[in-house]
Amino acid sequence: MQIISHINPLRQSVEALRQSGQIALVPTMGALHEGHLTLVREARKHAAHVVVSIFVNPTQFGPNEDLDAYPRQLAQDSELLEAEDVALLWAPEVSEIYPQGFATNVSVSGVSESYCGAARPGHFDGVATVVCKLFNQVQPDVALFGEKDWQQLAVIRRMARDLDLTRPYAANIIGVPIVREEDDLALSSRNRYLSAQERKAAAALPHSMRHAVDLIEQGENVTAVLADLENALIKSGFAQVDYASLADAESLNLLQNTPKQAARLLVAARIGKTRLIDNMAVQAQPTDS
Repeated sequence: MQIISHINPLRQSVEALRQSGQIALVPTMGALHEGHLTLVREARKHAAHVVVSIFVNPTQFGPNEDLDAYPRQLAQDSELLEAEDVALLWAPEVSEIYPQGFATNVSVSGVSESYCGAARPGHFDGVATVVCKLFNQVQPDVALFGEKDWQQLAVIRRMARDLDLTRPYAANIIGVPIVREEDDLALSSRNRYLSAQERKAAAALPHSMRHAVDLIEQGENVTAVLADLENALIKSGFAQVDYASLADAESLNLLQNTPKQAARLLVAARIGKTRLIDNMAVQAQPTDS
């Protein structure tokens, strides 16, 4: 596996790889876990060569979020990726991505303002900007992202479509289903911050969500179901529910009634000092004939 940290050698290596097959990109911020490795394994099904990026992106951290505390374990991550037969690890320094005088920002309206975008102003601008740069640097034939951050996936898909990025990325961005632990909690780098007691209580998040999905699909009142979901999480030990919303799967527009189109239940909740997010598909209900 090649490990590259500068743009010119990256371009040379990517071009050499492209001579023998298509390239898949898996963007990450490192601290890799089974969820990331699942993306890599899925990427191998779609391209001859897999490129993984590890970059802790400062522009997607807010003023109250501790960028310095984000785990950085490049040596350990490199071993995991090499074992997965990754062709190239793109691991640039901040100055390589944001050189002195960098003044460009990519902002995606509509899908980015609500939910996590409301709680973390500027976060998705940082995501869109760095992913746009990664696409231009690697020029993959396909890129893979986890569905755990559904809003991020929606932002990236809209950006790729709107900017007419080459190859074209909008048709080749693959969302990979959430990888879950034995008790159904979504795998996340944030789970390591939970105490033993918090980790046990956190299982209420997916369990309560699945119950809510069942009720919504049965035609129960959406507003009442979401209110009960929030109450269940608070009773289970969560300190705060940032949002519990039913949204159109593509536009992320709020839905007030039983969905007639593909929808997602989106939830963000805080337990202790940790903010957890999750989402689940809600099946569209047939329209009356």
